[in-house]
Amino acid sequence: MKYDVYAIGNAVVDYVTETSDQFLNEHSIEKSVMTLVDEDRQMSVLAGIDSGVTKKEGGGSAANTVVAASMLGGKCFYSCKVANDGDGHFFLKELSDIGIDTNLSKKELESGVTGKVLIMVTPDSERTMNTFLGISSEFGTKQLDFDALSSSRYLFIEGYLVASETGRQAMKEAKKFAEENGVKVSLTFSDPSMVKYFREEMEDVVGASVDLLFCNEEEALLFTKTDNLVDARKELRKVAKKFVITQGRNGSLIFDGDTFINIEPYEVTAVDSNGAGDMFSGAFLYAITNGHTFASAGKLASKASSDVVSKYGPRLTFSKLQEIKKEVFRWS
Repeated sequence: MKYDVYAIGNAVVDYVTETSDQFLNEHSIEKSVMTLVDEDRQMSVLAGIDSGVTKKEGGGSAANTVVAASMLGGKCFYSCKVANDGDGHFFLKELSDIGIDTNLSKKELESGVTGKVLIMVTPDSERTMNTFLGISSEFGTKQLDFDALSSSRYLFIEGYLVASETGRQAMKEAKKFAEENGVKVSLTFSDPSMVKYFREEMEDVVGASVDLLFCNEEEALLFTKTDNLVDARKELRKVAKKFVITQGRNGSLIFDGDTFINIEPYEVTAVDSNGAGDMFSGAFLYAITNGHTFASAGKLASKASSDVVSKYGPRLTFSKLQEIKKEVFRWS
């Protein structure tokens, strides 16, 4: 196989800021979730934040995932849509420098505005996102690269795509093609709001089943309409052959198709939870596509995601990820 992971998702540039609960309340911003907004709303909120932008970097759930997998040593492909503007060129250069192939590598970019995510980090390390998708809202089946997908071990689908009609169609088309061509299908719910507000659409994408599902505890409970993890995991077994439920400071629960595996958390001081789930799925996918067990993959993913929440931003450096890999696999 040429690629370990072929991913599809919303390509956006992250603008990270620090703010307060009071600011969120004053601007009627729902805390700890991703909310889609128009460009004017996003800019007006940003203008009101005294601290300004503390960091700018390429983002998006699936992009963060393949960046982590690639930096750990995997070979990845990412299908996305960015505009012919400064943020679009910035986004693609980051991926190219890391060694990730894209559907846009040899194509002229369209005019428009590249998507942006305003990430507001509060003192409790929770991240609240206001997202203007820009041209990424037009992501659809035209952006799929079936040659790359057929040469991949896993398809990774970003749950945020469910919010747009063209995105949902791309999710379903990619999943159908993968299943017909022996490529395993993995899906992340991405955010509780995607399950809460697009439940029927998400169920439609999941269909009969997926090979591997990533979700956090809140998303698991919302999707299964249960109020406890024991019932939720029973329900998830009906739609996912294997799955991972992340539980923040309580670690994670993995079902490998036969056995439930509890992964202990690594104790850290959380600064910014942004990207923790993306880092987990990226490290996990790297490990299982490179000869490691689900238990070992869980340890690597737990360590990497713990490290990423101890700093601002959703990504770690290449050297840091190599250090983590050596540390974890030395004892696995």
